[in-house]
Amino acid sequence: MHTKSAYEGRNVLVTGADGFIGSHLTEALIAAGANVTALCLYNSFDSLGWIDDLPAAVRSSVNAVRGDVRDAALIHRLTARQDVVFHLAALIAIPHSYVAAQSYVDTNVSGTLNVLEAARAHDVPRVVHTSTSEVYGTALTVPISEDHPLQGQSPYSATKIGADMLAESFARSHDMPVAILRPFNTFGPRQSERAVIPTVLRQALDPEIRSIRVGDVTPLRDFTYVQDTASAFLALGGTPEILYGVPYNAGTGHAVSVGDLIEMIRAIVGCAKPVETEAARMRPPRSEVRELLADNSRLRQATGWRPRIDLPEGLARTVEWWRTRLKNGKVREEKGYAT
Repeated sequence: MHTKSAYEGRNVLVTGADGFIGSHLTEALIAAGANVTALCLYNSFDSLGWIDDLPAAVRSSVNAVRGDVRDAALIHRLTARQDVVFHLAALIAIPHSYVAAQSYVDTNVSGTLNVLEAARAHDVPRVVHTSTSEVYGTALTVPISEDHPLQGQSPYSATKIGADMLAESFARSHDMPVAILRPFNTFGPRQSERAVIPTVLRQALDPEIRSIRVGDVTPLRDFTYVQDTASAFLALGGTPEILYGVPYNAGTGHAVSVGDLIEMIRAIVGCAKPVETEAARMRPPRSEVRELLADNSRLRQATGWRPRIDLPEGLARTVEWWRTRLKNGKVREEKGYAT
């Protein structure tokens, strides 16, 4: 694993820093001694998203900028004099992609193009583009290696495939140092209820909710704790000799069904609420990805990265975070979830 020296004093831009994984990556980069510029989506509430929840000492060290990856001129200005760009900004809620596909193209494809063009113009020494295991669709072979065929089973995954191909093309066409990290399902504190673990946790912990409402409980997923995903970004961004224009899977190599996951959560929480299937939380039948299980050997061999926090420990940590959120009244349920 890489230590503080890999990022000490380096200028780093993180797009999507206000999001779930982006905020954890920003926090890890500050701890590693980086000078971090955090691009946060502009909103009228004067909010920096999850950057606002970072410890005060960390937050004061972040150069937070409000904006949007769809703004090419802004991205061009922010990218100047950066040593590393971590591109995480994206629309990620799968259910919403079924009804608002154009916005996913604008942010995930055109936004990625803006980042790549800006990095090329400023000769940024390394760009780490964020992919997703959703680009594989339902597994044809397991564990899933980076050579697995890509299958666009939702508008979201289709736009991420397009963004990945842009990253690959810039590495090939312009000899750009673009690395592609492909995280499998990440979970932990600060994750929105659009994802299965937080929506189940919130329902299990909230005394006002009488049952745990879920969608399909049969899909298999490879869940990685968010601190391990953040360390994968640091590893790929800081390792001297890596391949450009090719993806690196970041997953644990262990899969669990959504149903078994729910039982694990109920056991940790001590919850006896019944589990109910709700049609509104189901994906269209041909869009549901049945199994995701990572082969992480390429990333491990290239960087030495490996996950450190297993699913039970990660769930226990996440439960404690949710208990605090509920106690403070800082929750809002969101219909539908992504697995």
